[in-house]
Amino acid sequence: MIIADGLKGTDEALVPIQGDYVKEAKIGRAIMDADIFISLTHFKGHESTGFGGALKNIGMGCGSRAGKMEMHNSGKPNVDTDYCKSCGVCIKNCAHSAITFNENNKAGIDHNLCVGCGRCIGACNYDAVNPWGDQANDLLNYKIAEYTYAVVKERPHFHISLVVDVSPNCDCHSENDVPLVPNVGMFASFDPVALDVACADAVNGQPIISNSALARMKHTHNDHFTNLHPDTNWKSCIDHAVKIGLGNKEYELITIK
Repeated sequence: MIIADGLKGTDEALVPIQGDYVKEAKIGRAIMDADIFISLTHFKGHESTGFGGALKNIGMGCGSRAGKMEMHNSGKPNVDTDYCKSCGVCIKNCAHSAITFNENNKAGIDHNLCVGCGRCIGACNYDAVNPWGDQANDLLNYKIAEYTYAVVKERPHFHISLVVDVSPNCDCHSENDVPLVPNVGMFASFDPVALDVACADAVNGQPIISNSALARMKHTHNDHFTNLHPDTNWKSCIDHAVKIGLGNKEYELITIK
């Protein structure tokens, strides 16, 4: 196993691209030294991007420390103190010591320390932590698509996604919940965009597990991920990936038993 951007996260390669938001992607050097690129993804929900699939795992996962911060800094969350219950869960989940209690024992976020990772949003059980701005999550998705493009362009690449134990939030959370839907199986494609769309369609075609987080949410959309995280739009990443030539939304599903 190799830490792609080094022990301190500073060993990076600068990859020039003609993106709308990224002109020079900061990718872990070991990633760019490889002759071919193969990804293996656990497909799950995500509090900032809608779901975490191939694009999310490649773009965010292959970015160096500085690259991850560049993708996340499009928007930083705030705390609605009217909803804050002073439980401290958001503080425990912040890896950058950006959240503290104020004199009223309500949580507050120091944006100078916050990197915009969104873990506090998923950790809060009272909907007190919310992303800044209506477009913050879309900008994150756009940058993820452009970082993914930087990783796979001009070399062979292949992608595998496991649609099993589909959790509501990112796997980086220390806690977890029961799966949202029954296990579907393994998907694979040379096109990471089509792969993500196929996985999302497969999950949306499954019944909701009764005691899951999704079962406790209001179902105002015909989409499991939008119902689970109403402030996200996973299609923004897909549409931008198509726009920049990363892949296509159309796919042919071949079932192997």
